[in-house]
Amino acid sequence: MKLQLHGAAGKDLQVSELAFGKEFNESLIHQVVTAFMAAGRSGTKAQKTRSEVSGGGIKPWRQKGTGRARAGTIRSPIWVGGGRAFAAKPRNFEQKVNRKMYRGAMRSLLSELVRQERLIVVESLELAEAKTKLFVEQMKSLGVTGGLFVIEAFEEKLWLASRNLPHVEMLEASALDPVSLLRHEHVVITVAALRRVEENLG
Repeated sequence: MKLQLHGAAGKDLQVSELAFGKEFNESLIHQVVTAFMAAGRSGTKAQKTRSEVSGGGIKPWRQKGTGRARAGTIRSPIWVGGGRAFAAKPRNFEQKVNRKMYRGAMRSLLSELVRQERLIVVESLELAEAKTKLFVEQMKSLGVTGGLFVIEAFEEKLWLASRNLPHVEMLEASALDPVSLLRHEHVVITVAALRRVEENLG
């Protein structure tokens, strides 16, 4: 299949049908995105149960004769300063997603971007200086006000010029992920980065 190269009149780019011609698989994308976001959770929250809170090793008053409610420890969950009844513990939120599923979701997302004409392919993204103004001008020439910009390798000038702009994300092709593709209205990708993505999606 062919994709139009932005700024090159009548010039098309031959791309892999496998990577950019797949049907939209919503359930697969949902599963992969959920797993991707879950993997980003630290899962480090922790609370103490009544057995872990310091103190409370002695009965605060005798069982009978005081007129007060019976109590065995000052670290009971119903006491101020007591332990938590159902204490949260560190846990791993990761979900299993194999390589075939991940690649399938990425292909489905990229194909949908092509169908909706939200994928813009450019020859290259270059700046003479690391100036935000120059990057904004380049975005205007592409007809976008923000989006995901995918380049083959890290470019310091591009990163410095774009890092302070809202709704703009700069990624290397090797770091492309499904959440970033879903987050932005437009995806601008260089030819070199597109070839790298094709290679990764095999």
